[in-house]
Amino acid sequence: MKTLWMFVLMLVLMISTANAQQYVYPAKGQTPEQQKSDEGACYTWAVQQTGFDPANPPPQQPAAKAPPTATGTTPGAGARGAVRGAVVGEVVGNDAGAGAAAGAVAARGQSRRQNMTASQQANQQQQTALQQQQAAFNKARAACLEGKGYTVK
Repeated sequence: MKTLWMFVLMLVLMISTANAQQYVYPAKGQTPEQQKSDEGACYTWAVQQTGFDPANPPPQQPAAKAPPTATGTTPGAGARGAVRGAVVGEVVGNDAGAGAAAGAVAARGQSRRQNMTASQQANQQQQTALQQQQAAFNKARAACLEGKGYTVK
């Protein structure tokens, strides 16, 4: 649970950094109307160049994987663990039933952890891709505005 909170906090910090506002100064005495027009034109140009529109970001894609059961495990994880546990229980303690039960519980726990880790990694990859697209857009917009005589920070 602590890892999940750290992950969420890291995502919030990364998103706020990626969406940092750019400040535009009319370095050549452009009027507010001209600046507004130039900013609109550069926004459109940056969208065309990068294929990314910050006002309409792409929807998050669900992770492509086998759907887990209601308990968050991969289907069949408990059965596979029970088989392994029964074999070990029979060999070690001559008690296949206890080994099967322990194996099933252990396999389900491991499956839940693996599914959670995979989901977190997929979310992190999506956030990183979104940040990279936002940074490319900001760079393109700044290049356009600087070409029109503005200072962009």
